[in-house]
Amino acid sequence: MIQHVIQEHFGETVHFLQGSLRKQDRDNIIDSFQDGQQKLLILSLKAGGTGLNLTAANHVIHYDRWWNPAVENQATDRAYRIGQKRFVHVHKLITTGTLEEKIDEMIEKKKSLSDDIISGENWITELSTDELRDLFTLRKDWSE
Repeated sequence: MIQHVIQEHFGETVHFLQGSLRKQDRDNIIDSFQDGQQKLLILSLKAGGTGLNLTAANHVIHYDRWWNPAVENQATDRAYRIGQKRFVHVHKLITTGTLEEKIDEMIEKKKSLSDDIISGENWITELSTDELRDLFTLRKDWSE
């Protein structure tokens, strides 16, 4: 459906890369996008997350949210590759009051929790040499 709408709007053929494509077809689609013959490319989230180099892209639009943010990040990273010369804009389509909105809320909560855990470890980098030494030194009085 999204492929049809985009083709109608822009008046040009838009390829849809998905896991069921033969390798040769997939490679041809990627090559035509990378060399500028195709300006638009739609990928399924799973197909977009596996070993692709899409540095011709400067906009990534997630139209189907996934429970695991790492899956979306991996798909986004196809555009953030060595050789990327432009800023990459990431967009997420979320319809209010739908499952996508609930998934987005859940993902944001997970990210916040993850950030809190990771930033919670920064205290160790702020310790002095003496404090680090004290932290890792065994004391005799502990065993008594």
